[in-house]
Amino acid sequence: MAALLLGLLLFAIQSPPVPSRPMADGGPPSPPTSSPTDNGTTSHPNGTLQQLPQIIIIGVRKGGTRALIEMLSLHSAVAAAQNEVHFFDWESHFQKGFPWYLSQMPYAYPDQLTVEKTPAYFTSSKVPKRIHQMNPDIKLLLILRDPTERVLSDYTQVFYNRLQKHKRYQPIESILVKDGEINLGYKALNRSLYYVHMQNWLQYFPLESIHVVDGDELIRDPFPEMKKVERFLKLEPQINASNFYFNKTKGFYCLRDHGRERCLHDSKGRAHPHVAPAILQKLYQFFHEPNKKFFELVGRTFNWK
Repeated sequence: MAALLLGLLLFAIQSPPVPSRPMADGGPPSPPTSSPTDNGTTSHPNGTLQQLPQIIIIGVRKGGTRALIEMLSLHSAVAAAQNEVHFFDWESHFQKGFPWYLSQMPYAYPDQLTVEKTPAYFTSSKVPKRIHQMNPDIKLLLILRDPTERVLSDYTQVFYNRLQKHKRYQPIESILVKDGEINLGYKALNRSLYYVHMQNWLQYFPLESIHVVDGDELIRDPFPEMKKVERFLKLEPQINASNFYFNKTKGFYCLRDHGRERCLHDSKGRAHPHVAPAILQKLYQFFHEPNKKFFELVGRTFNWK
């Protein structure tokens, strides 16, 4: 009997899960120790709950989504999912339904907003409708960089991935150009045709529901861009300039949160491969008209080449 009472006592004092914050090096998900309700939440006795996101960072790949969610998590009113969920774009995940999606969300307090980020959402044609069906009033964050720079970052990621796996890779020139012209079959180019994908999103969401973050400015000076994000999300002003410091070794801004400093993973901010000026010029010319169409769609311009 004594052993039984001791076991019950230990069970009662176990620490409950706490709201999640994304970490540059990842971390274990909160344990599934709670039961689902019928209102899109999963609650825990300590007052935290898992809830469907009120904010989604929809893209774009190599636009700065990891930096954005890390910076957004500096705000105490935000609880961020640690991993890319790929619920709306991967059929194998979508078929599991919303209970599975909910289980991927962090534990948060009732007054916190939950955010997840999956960069592939922006360029997936089926995603806008699916997200709208879940919540037509959701807030969407889209972070974009100069289309040419984004293409080069896209190639750089694949290049290093293949290098680490001792796989062969193609020189960037042979991928970008085919028979003397821009290779329209290169998927990375399609991802940088922002107006094409934005048109699809605007069929389901008003422009007022989508905030476009300038990824190039976020790299150069993150604080002003994050203040715009706070205003869009109607968050109490909390993120300040002291949350950012420039790391000369890494060459980009890192974060300072309650005295703790952290930087993005070493895979971020890698140098791009050298590209012949003539090929770069072809890229700039290729994106000139698509960029103009995007500016017209969103009613603002960006300092893209």
